[in-house]
Amino acid sequence: MPSVLDLLSNPFVLRALIAVLLASMLSATTGNLTIFKGLSFFVATIAHAAMAGAALAIFLASYGIYPLNPIIGGCLFGITLSVLLGIASKGTVSSEKLDAITGISFALSMSLAILFISLIKEYAVQAWGLIMGDLLLLTMNDILLMIITSTIVVFLIILLLREFLFISFDPEGAEAFGLKTSLYNVVMLTLVALSVVVMMKAVGAILVYVIMIIPAATANRIARTPFSTVYISFLVSLFSGVVGLILALYIDIAPSALIGIIATLIYLLSLIKGGK
Repeated sequence: MPSVLDLLSNPFVLRALIAVLLASMLSATTGNLTIFKGLSFFVATIAHAAMAGAALAIFLASYGIYPLNPIIGGCLFGITLSVLLGIASKGTVSSEKLDAITGISFALSMSLAILFISLIKEYAVQAWGLIMGDLLLLTMNDILLMIITSTIVVFLIILLLREFLFISFDPEGAEAFGLKTSLYNVVMLTLVALSVVVMMKAVGAILVYVIMIIPAATANRIARTPFSTVYISFLVSLFSGVVGLILALYIDIAPSALIGIIATLIYLLSLIKGGK
């Protein structure tokens, strides 16, 4: 059985740990914004939209139509959908109508993903890799992409955090105050979409919802202020990621699955404890 030092000297493990750290940063920032805004289902919708874009990119590249990177394709689909949903949430659109629009978008994204995957049967393993994800198979290029995107997303969220909180908790007041709520809403949803696409490469389209939402939901149950939810969700996500990864190395189970289970158990503990 390899020692901890042996594992840490493995470049695959080191890249996985870096990815866990970056994913925790995104979970603590964009994940909380999604919870504050009441659009947790939006993450699953974007993940499936990104899956459809990635599958289309694989189809175009595999058959020599256009050389498009799957991650770029996922970003294009995810950002486009986030902008459209941001526009749809403008003004007096009710939460019920927005939920319906998000649900329709989810169904359409899922249908497109299945359609494009069915068109690339001989190359479908690439698409399924994005669906399942694998922290231990990340390349240096994947890590660099995650670092660049995470840095941009976190920087913009820190810069615009007060505005994002304002439009999330009191959109009418923000509008009356003269804040361009529609613009900030689109920017916020676009940052969430970027986070989802980047995290999808590491943990897969299925579990990206778990990593983005559950730590933030846990933090929102036990934190006393909106700002404290950031570091609490970061710690929950980081703990789940590191422990899940270590367990996966010893018992040969997909790390993303273990991470999701651990994060869910922590959330259940917060329920038992009886947070707010």
